[in-house]
Amino acid sequence: MKIPLFGLDKKKSGDKELPGQFQEEYRPDLIRRAVHVLQTAARQPYGSHPHAGKRHSSRLSKRRKNYRGCYGLGISRVNRKIHTRRGTRFFWVAAFSPQTVGGRRAHPPKSQKVWDIKINKKENQKAIRSAMAATLQRELVAHRGHYLPAEYPFIIDSKFEKLDKTKDVEAALLQLGLDKELERSAVKKVRAGIGKRRGRKYQRKKGLLIVVGEDCPLLRSAQNIPGIDIVPVKGLDAELLAPGSLPGRVTLWTEKAVDIITKENLFT
Repeated sequence: MKIPLFGLDKKKSGDKELPGQFQEEYRPDLIRRAVHVLQTAARQPYGSHPHAGKRHSSRLSKRRKNYRGCYGLGISRVNRKIHTRRGTRFFWVAAFSPQTVGGRRAHPPKSQKVWDIKINKKENQKAIRSAMAATLQRELVAHRGHYLPAEYPFIIDSKFEKLDKTKDVEAALLQLGLDKELERSAVKKVRAGIGKRRGRKYQRKKGLLIVVGEDCPLLRSAQNIPGIDIVPVKGLDAELLAPGSLPGRVTLWTEKAVDIITKENLFT
């Protein structure tokens, strides 16, 4: 499989042969599972305190002649804590039980629960290969809502990795015909619902993914462009290639990244 190789000025300099990883069959079920595994691994365990609601001295006897008992008083058998007493007469209120004020919860979330799930290594690699192949299918990328240049898909020259100024990166992306995509991903809106009060007030659209060969100036110069993610090829995962488990993210592969995939036979 060959696709065009473009320079920074959008002039075609030839065709690039892609490795077999980009010819994987489309498996949205595997991609969805691989993304779910990453999301569960990032989830922080939470739960109530083990002694919450259980700190009251609320033992209550149900026997006939026992002190501090409820037998024969015409009251329910719920646990009670004592405020004051005179002899065998108590001023007490219900405590400890789930339906009482200040009592424990019936089935609280447990902090010891294990949230993250596992996935087979070969299954995860196949999901990544399938998501890589989906980035080259124009109809899938357009279905995600991305605005594509007429020549997509294509590979960008490795000189792109040497750009160390954000304005130069933006100029190169505009030259490649990604102006509408940058406008789409630059929109920031306030989230609807209570999530705006829980540390996630704003929402942004997922835009362009840039895959480079290794550590380079572009990793820093492109990181502040809204909606753009940039990653070395060895750091790829299913969630970067298919945010929200929806495959077909618009992706720019540098020539060096493709060469590393071919040379080191990654994700196989």
